[in-house]
Amino acid sequence: MTVTITRPTGTCGAAAPSWWRGRKAMGWLYAAPTALIVGVLFVAPLILVVWMSLNRWPLLGGATFNAPDNYVDIADNRLFRDAVGFTLKYTVITTVLLSAVALGLALLVQERRPGVGFFRTAFFLPGAVGFAAASLLFYGMLNNDFGPIDPMLRALGITSEPVKWIGTPNMALFSTITLVLWRFAGFNMLILLTGLQSIPVEVYEAARCDGATRRQIFRRITLPLLRPTIALMLILSITGSLLAFDQFFIFTNGGPDNSTVSMVMVIYRQAFFRFDLGGAAALSTVLLVALVALNVVQMKVLRRSP
Repeated sequence: MTVTITRPTGTCGAAAPSWWRGRKAMGWLYAAPTALIVGVLFVAPLILVVWMSLNRWPLLGGATFNAPDNYVDIADNRLFRDAVGFTLKYTVITTVLLSAVALGLALLVQERRPGVGFFRTAFFLPGAVGFAAASLLFYGMLNNDFGPIDPMLRALGITSEPVKWIGTPNMALFSTITLVLWRFAGFNMLILLTGLQSIPVEVYEAARCDGATRRQIFRRITLPLLRPTIALMLILSITGSLLAFDQFFIFTNGGPDNSTVSMVMVIYRQAFFRFDLGGAAALSTVLLVALVALNVVQMKVLRRSP
């Protein structure tokens, strides 16, 4: 049976009755606060950023229309080019490691058994720490002057001299990725755990009755049915990595020798060190377009039927 809902009208196609117009007005009234917030906090700033990118806009002083000079200057910005390469490298490494660790933790605490609630809480607990606070925490722990990690390693005989945790480009990248894994692995685990628990138990039981091994069940059942959840996790992880700022600004300060400068840090420096808001807006617009395009591609690829 098919049920069709039509808009009420008066006699001979006349206007809708007053009660219908009242309900429609009530609907607009309920939607107005959300529309206002989105307009003020997202649409208006977005329009302003695009307009700023078309002008020479110093931090102090008047704006002058100079399109498309701000976009042309991006090609000559060597620091931004280096930051793009570093950010892509950081994004790939972080996304792969974070996905593997989160999936392993989710599989580890998937089944209900004694003590599993404790481990779920323990794995997720770092996610309750603010990212800026976590960056400061790691900076204090790994600092060669007063941090506790180096004395512990020397006391155990693992090292004989202080480790330059953020003193070299590779160690700074390694330390930052360790910070991100500690902070976000539990959060991504929770996302994947939600997807795992939504898979019907009957599917697993049928596969076991047919003689499927654990590896076959994981490859043929778990991963395909977990695909939408993995897509969500990857979108959040990749977007967050491309927009990385806190960990590099607080933990490494872009060092050593600008080797850990991310794209967002370049935008920050362009705006508040060089006082060039127009150039920073152009960089922001380019980054926004790239993120939107990347997310569209991810959605199409990851949600495609296997």
